[in-house]
Amino acid sequence: MSSPASVPLMPGAAPAEPGDLLRVERLSVFLPAGGNAAPILDDVTFTVRSGRTTGLIGESGSGKTMLAMAVIGLLPPRAATTGSIRLRQEDLLAAGDRRRRQVRGSEISMIFQDPVSALNPSQRIGRQVGEFLRRNGASRRRAARAAVELLSLAGIPDAGRRARDYPHQFSGGMRQRAMIALALAGEPSLVLADEPTTALDVTVQARILRLLRTLQDERHMSMLLVSHDLRVMSHVSHDLVVLYAGRVCERGPTRELLRAPRHPYTKALAASVPAVRATSPLVAPLPGAPASPLARPGGCAFHPRCPMARERCATEVPAVREVAPGRWSACHFAEEVAA
Repeated sequence: MSSPASVPLMPGAAPAEPGDLLRVERLSVFLPAGGNAAPILDDVTFTVRSGRTTGLIGESGSGKTMLAMAVIGLLPPRAATTGSIRLRQEDLLAAGDRRRRQVRGSEISMIFQDPVSALNPSQRIGRQVGEFLRRNGASRRRAARAAVELLSLAGIPDAGRRARDYPHQFSGGMRQRAMIALALAGEPSLVLADEPTTALDVTVQARILRLLRTLQDERHMSMLLVSHDLRVMSHVSHDLVVLYAGRVCERGPTRELLRAPRHPYTKALAASVPAVRATSPLVAPLPGAPASPLARPGGCAFHPRCPMARERCATEVPAVREVAPGRWSACHFAEEVAA
């Protein structure tokens, strides 16, 4: 395998850093549509650093979940991919199915958006959490004991008793905690969390987010957090990737990106969320409907909704370029956005 120094950089890609756990480069995902192959994700590049949280933010249909599924290897059967997804130095897209199954759960795990559909309704919670340990050689008794410990770690009170319950006997918050315990069973280096608090009320949401942050610090895990909620991202993520119609609009450190956006879409998202605005409780709703990756407008996909759009924006797809140290934007006029 080539060393990082011997691999030529792709356009829009930054040099690999020693702390990079996951590196996605020039990733495109194609699905059949109307007799053709439609790029649901188009030329996506970003990194997740060790012990840090990278957030994927964007409106519904922007490709966030599809990107997480590509990382963990759960794309639809007819999907085609180009580019690379490197875990440390191993390209997972080039790995065989057997290796991808080995990685899934033990090195990369996922907290799904809907624990009701992700958990098996016919099996007790403790058995589901311990199942992964059983597949890796643990005895029934050891797996059962470890499952209770994981449930307790995930904040479920009286875990020994609740491990014998079925999913329908858990509240929404408790089911999400059970999903977290399940995701931690293989002691993964990277956890993908797909909208982990969407269906929860604000109080429970805050508790789950604090729990994830605590577990991340204790276990030095990395996390790829998928959300449409910029308030969540502003409190939880270290780095942010903004997606629109399956393309990266902007990426960089979360605080810097929200304080001084370099793309009109990011600026519009921040302006539409009261908790992110520093000076006013008023919001400016984002006009229009999100573009679909299946019917992407020509040029910059955001140009029909962009207040800064010019003739060039309708015809020329903007390259993702470094506009400041560690800051990347796909806008022809990124410097003007920050002005």
